[in-house]
Amino acid sequence: MLVDSHCHLADAAFRDDVGDVLSRAWQAGLGHLVVIGESPASAEAALRLAGTDPRVSATAGLHPHEAKRWTPETREWLRAVLRDERVVAAGETGLDYHYDHSPRDVQRRVFEEQLELAAEAGKPAVIHAREADDDVAAMLANHPRTVCILHSFSSGPGLLRRALGLGHYASFSGMITFKNWRADQAILDTPADRLLVETDSPYLAPVPHRGRRNEPAFVRQVVERVAAVRGLPPEECVALTGANARRVFGSRLTIPS
Repeated sequence: MLVDSHCHLADAAFRDDVGDVLSRAWQAGLGHLVVIGESPASAEAALRLAGTDPRVSATAGLHPHEAKRWTPETREWLRAVLRDERVVAAGETGLDYHYDHSPRDVQRRVFEEQLELAAEAGKPAVIHAREADDDVAAMLANHPRTVCILHSFSSGPGLLRRALGLGHYASFSGMITFKNWRADQAILDTPADRLLVETDSPYLAPVPHRGRRNEPAFVRQVVERVAAVRGLPPEECVALTGANARRVFGSRLTIPS
């Protein structure tokens, strides 16, 4: 089963044609896709999409850019929405020290609270990590009950090694097809049973679609590149990344008939 483990179909970029985008995904052979809710508004939109098709799941959380908006009410909203069977993970959460749209101490506190809520709900957490490797690794070590997915992985080998040692997953996006990508070793170092693929739509469209709006149908180029790096037939890589997605996200990820 070909799975896009991370796409932002609740983004305004898809407002006018999300139905067509989904149709192209199914035509491209996708069996499931996970729509990211990085704020209450986007999570509710992701839930609406998940309510229209069992091949769509949602996540819910607060992106580090928005951490300054975290309140006790946000915490209770997230605790409640994580009980919804359509929600398969907490997040996108994490740390972003590149843009620093929220103060770093606030980012760390909000990240930690979301990891706690994920563990409470028995669901994984989708992690954004940018220029914050040491702090992300420390947070993961402090929350061993929460299984995490390092999304669109492009961080350093130290974070990857520490995360994998804790049993977490790494997901690779269209950036692995770019000419300036220099981290094939991360793809090789990720165990076969912890490897995921994603588009991060509408961002990071893979070659040959670079420069266009990205969409879930393009995840096939990502999995083909992972297969080439690891020396696998593409369909074997589809099968193993699909099995991994089903394991980490749970039984809602349906197998198409």
